[in-house]
Amino acid sequence: MTTAIALALAGALAVACVIWVARPFVREPEPADDTFAAPEERRVLLLDERDRVLAALKQLEFDHRTGTVSDEDYRATVGSLRRQAADAIRALDALDAPPGHADRPEAVNAG
Repeated sequence: MTTAIALALAGALAVACVIWVARPFVREPEPADDTFAAPEERRVLLLDERDRVLAALKQLEFDHRTGTVSDEDYRATVGSLRRQAADAIRALDALDAPPGHADRPEAVNAG
C-alpha cells in the first residue's frame, strides 16, 4: 500500500512539473505594448511602419496605373494607407520635437 501511495505522489509531482514547465508555451502571449518602449525602439518601430505603408502606397499607385487595381478598389484603399502614413510621420515628428513643443498649435504654425 505504501508503494502505491508513493507512486501516486511521484506521478502527481511529475505531472505538476510538466505543467509548470510547459506553462509559458501554452498560454497566450501578451500583446505588445510599446507605450513604455525606449525612444529609440519606438523610433525604429515607427520608421518600419512608415516605410511599410509608403511601400504599400507606391505599389497601389503602380497597380492602379497599370490597371491591376480598379478605380473603386483604389479609392477604397488609398485613404486608409495615407492616414496610416500620416500617423506614423506625425508620431516620428513628435519624437523629434522638444518636450511641450508639439502640444502648442502656434509653435507648429510658426514653422
